[in-house]
Amino acid sequence: MTGRIEQTDFTALMLAVRDQQDRAAFAALFQHFAPRVKGFLMKSGTEAALAEDCAQDVMAVLWNKAAQFDPARASVATWVFTIARNRRIDIARRARRPEPEVLDWGPDTEPDQAEIYEAGQETARLVAALSDLPEKQRALIQRAFYGELSHSEIAAETGLPLGTIKSRIRLALERLRQNLS
Repeated sequence: MTGRIEQTDFTALMLAVRDQQDRAAFAALFQHFAPRVKGFLMKSGTEAALAEDCAQDVMAVLWNKAAQFDPARASVATWVFTIARNRRIDIARRARRPEPEVLDWGPDTEPDQAEIYEAGQETARLVAALSDLPEKQRALIQRAFYGELSHSEIAAETGLPLGTIKSRIRLALERLRQNLS
């Protein structure tokens, strides 16, 4: 043998797997087809790790569904690559399909009155602590947290140096922590 398995040998190997569950024949088929299936999948745009998993799955199908192989209908290579193509299509469909939203069934539970009261108290404490800050610090905190601006965006908007913005916000947050604790 020249080191290369002929097509008729693939059929003989597949028939041995199909008819006798021959593990050595399966190993030979696996050794030949698994890297080729992985390469085929990668060439079609599948990332390497997923292509590896898919190739393993294709070879498991080859073993588990060997009874369905009919050499009169297709060669072993055609059968293997048809399975691989179908797996690739399944992967692409799964990737495009959005995850279903979680649907809440039943009526919404009403919030606990104690939680509402406590949240109101915390809000009042925060408003009071913010009003105790120097105007320059309070304005920056409001832009950063209520305006959802980054430090760089605030610096561009105000014309202040980025370091000044960061230090004023840091000082303001420290004061808020002290006033709220």
